[in-house]
Amino acid sequence: EVQLVESGGGLVQAGGSLRLSCAASGFTFDDYAIGWFRQAPGKEREGVSCISSSDGRTYYRDSVKGRFTISSDNAKNTVYLQLNSLKPEDTAVYYCAARGGRCGDYYYIELVYPDWGLGTQVTVSS
Repeated sequence: EVQLVESGGGLVQAGGSLRLSCAASGFTFDDYAIGWFRQAPGKEREGVSCISSSDGRTYYRDSVKGRFTISSDNAKNTVYLQLNSLKPEDTAVYYCAARGGRCGDYYYIELVYPDWGLGTQVTVSS
């Protein structure tokens, strides 16, 4: 059974940083895509970033490029999302999701991910 557990969220001031973790179990990272999504209050969930375990290729939505960094530790079956220069508009529940294969240009589409974590709250105060 695939399980994904997010951690690392919290309350931070604008300009601050957080590192989110997504610990995976029930599968190996040999050929998986791990995506990060977020959902702000009253808004739809959106894709933030993705990393392919097979080749390390990464994808980011435009609004987080240069501020967020995704990485993976395949030995620990864990993916990280480093959030820097946080803005109030980054406030959301952040979710990680997993699917077989690679991220691809469609990494931001929720339906391609069968497995999801429960999320971790990130709140950025102004």
